[in-house]
Amino acid sequence: MGFQTIELQTEGGIATIILNRPKALNALNLAMVAELEQAVHTVRDDPSVRVVVITGAGDKAFAAGADITEFKTMSPVDAWMFTQQIQRVYLEIERLLKPVIAAVNGFALGGGCELMMACDIVYASDRAKIGQPEINLGMIPGAGGTQRLSRLIGKQRAKELVLTGEMVGAQEAWNLGLLNKVFPPDQLMPEVKKLAEKLAAKGAVALKAAKEAVEEGYDIELGSAIANEGKLFGLCFGTEDKVEGVNAFLEKRPPNFKGK
Repeated sequence: MGFQTIELQTEGGIATIILNRPKALNALNLAMVAELEQAVHTVRDDPSVRVVVITGAGDKAFAAGADITEFKTMSPVDAWMFTQQIQRVYLEIERLLKPVIAAVNGFALGGGCELMMACDIVYASDRAKIGQPEINLGMIPGAGGTQRLSRLIGKQRAKELVLTGEMVGAQEAWNLGLLNKVFPPDQLMPEVKKLAEKLAAKGAVALKAAKEAVEEGYDIELGSAIANEGKLFGLCFGTEDKVEGVNAFLEKRPPNFKGK
């Protein structure tokens, strides 16, 4: 499949989606959002893909937000339709039953920050800048920023970032709980690769069940969430991976999971 604004690379069970508009700081225009959705569907439907990495081309930006040049002529209906599309794509990433790692190599602002927050694990360069600056343009976040941010760091801290539009550096973003780990720029992608390879070696069925349990349980009553976890735990016992994992543990050898 030929893409114009992204790249999709697959190797060793790891798919890497690269936002590829470096001269525009990987700003998310309409074409990129559509191609990102296509790429997400491709990795979702490819059984050989066990882990997904999302990053930005170049060394300056993960994604510096939406392409503001396209906003100039958008009507209110056009803007609402744009948010519907980008919200759908980010929800698909969040609900993808494969681990998704964000490798934040620079600016992650606006829609870029919202994309980052839709991923499961976020590794970042110590040069990363994170924020929701939409208020400075006379608008608000439209791709889940007000909602995911408050769920991740709490309402008061989320409101401070959304209402001021200020950026925070990587260390402060880590302190807030937005990033899992921070690395020097030259170590970011090697560390992401190590994590992706570690996850790819796990049982794909268990990875799927674990992510499903966390995502589905997060916004529902605790008793229902625990009941769902128990159901998914039980379903793991009908898999070849569970048999292999238990046998490998008892035999004191590394497991060889098949994703079945």
